[in-house]
Amino acid sequence: MATDSTKVRVAVTGAVSVAPTGSTAPTDASTALAVAFIDLGLIGEGGVTESRSRSTTDIKGWQNGATVRTVVTDGTLTYQFVMLETKKETVETAYGTTVTQTVSNGSFVIVPTSTGGRKAFVLDVIDGSELRRVYIPQGEVTDVGDLVYSNGEAIGYEVTVTAYADTTISGNAKVWASALKS
Repeated sequence: MATDSTKVRVAVTGAVSVAPTGSTAPTDASTALAVAFIDLGLIGEGGVTESRSRSTTDIKGWQNGATVRTVVTDGTLTYQFVMLETKKETVETAYGTTVTQTVSNGSFVIVPTSTGGRKAFVLDVIDGSELRRVYIPQGEVTDVGDLVYSNGEAIGYEVTVTAYADTTISGNAKVWASALKS
């Protein structure tokens, strides 16, 4: 078996961007995103965690109760990250609300059940010249972490985005990776 350490990828840096659903979709890993996509800024040192989960049901045969098939009955794709910048877009994403801005300050109302609805998300991952782009045409903030106000600790907005199935890509997310080119 041949191994090649030059094919090991590290998520050195990147960006998470958000736009209204239906915004012009990316078409590859490197073309500039449509103007509707807004960069959410600095992401916490833990980066972005992609999680895929499945629920299954075992089908048993009458004879000996042996498992004869396992059927996937449910699947979920989520992305979890912490936004470190306090700005209009991060607060609106984390709280699912609208920020009102004036020259002296900004304000928003907290409604704990508000998700902000579905939005399109793009995750760009960069490792030198190697690029990976994840496009989520139908994503929604379905979970949030605690907001900690503490001396010596950044105020971070932890969110979990659930990627829903979308007919335009025939799945929940589409990935382009320059490392996979022919």
